[in-house]
Amino acid sequence: MKVLHFFKTYYPRTMGGVEQFIFQLSEGGRAHGITAQVLSLSEHGASRNVEVGEHLAHTSKLDLNIASTGFSLSAFKDFHELVEGVDIINYHFPWPFMDVVHFATRVRKPTVVSYHSDIVKQKTLLKFYRPLMNKFLSNVDRIIATSPKYVETSPVLQHFLDKVTVIPIGLGRGTYPQVSPEKLKHWNTIFQGRFFLFVGALRYYKGLEYLLEAARTVHFPIVILGQGPMELQLKAQAIKLGLTNVHFLGGLPDEDKTALLTLCFGLVFPSHLRSEAFGVSLLEAAMFSKPLISCEIGTGTTYINIAGETGLVVPPGDTHALAQAMIWLWENPVESQAMGVRAALRFEKEFTANQMVDSYAQVYRSLLSTA
Repeated sequence: MKVLHFFKTYYPRTMGGVEQFIFQLSEGGRAHGITAQVLSLSEHGASRNVEVGEHLAHTSKLDLNIASTGFSLSAFKDFHELVEGVDIINYHFPWPFMDVVHFATRVRKPTVVSYHSDIVKQKTLLKFYRPLMNKFLSNVDRIIATSPKYVETSPVLQHFLDKVTVIPIGLGRGTYPQVSPEKLKHWNTIFQGRFFLFVGALRYYKGLEYLLEAARTVHFPIVILGQGPMELQLKAQAIKLGLTNVHFLGGLPDEDKTALLTLCFGLVFPSHLRSEAFGVSLLEAAMFSKPLISCEIGTGTTYINIAGETGLVVPPGDTHALAQAMIWLWENPVESQAMGVRAALRFEKEFTANQMVDSYAQVYRSLLSTA
């Protein structure tokens, strides 16, 4: 079985939760007889057959980017050519340009939409996009949501419940690199003792401005791993607040990320808007037996992180509550460690890549059998 994933960005050009999800699905599918390819856009131009792990990635030239939506004239031709050689198309929503490509190329293959998030920020543009969005979601064969909680709270998905299936995102421990003793020693030397870690793209919905405000109250180290459009603004805020306990590392290779996940005391994940539909970084930390801090935003973050069991959950945008949660974990290391153990157990029960890929494979086969 051959599957084409279509999303606006992908490895190795960009790193993020959706990219990690597509990577896990593509790599894990090989054990189920699924060969995956990925088509995305790149400002660096077109490319073909780039090896990412054990699968192939292609790019079309990004011509224009408006309101976080990439456009590409060449993508129509590239998509049409790649579709000819596959059995299933797996779209990744939201990306309005993708809807246009779907209809313009007159797709006749079975289609799946991995529904990653409602459109939250672009409310004005959503009014104009909604008719196309509804037509697109009505036209595809299956919509896959990442958590039951997101289905319950999404006004969009409530209109398509007859074609919605819930398959949580999963991770494969084997896809993460083995960390050398030298790498662990390197980071252990820099951050001696305990520290909190944030991992993710520095975007508007990550709530990092509240984390920086909370850092004024707490005095233990906070390490921020990631890059993105908010980076300069956040660094300026940290300087203005006089923070010396916050460390911006930018983007780093996977071995460094794995080392930091291994060494950190806990993960703090202050995303405060519904654009954060799941929280892959929470899964990564759970896989490494770390206690979690997240916000209750009605999405998958609190499907992963169960309050009082795997970590602590605070109201979104509440600087005081965020600081108090960090202080509680810091001052109660035995209880925190127990939360981390329970997070790992929940990960193994609900969120492994094998479980995710097996469920996707069942969806793919069911669509092919009725095509």
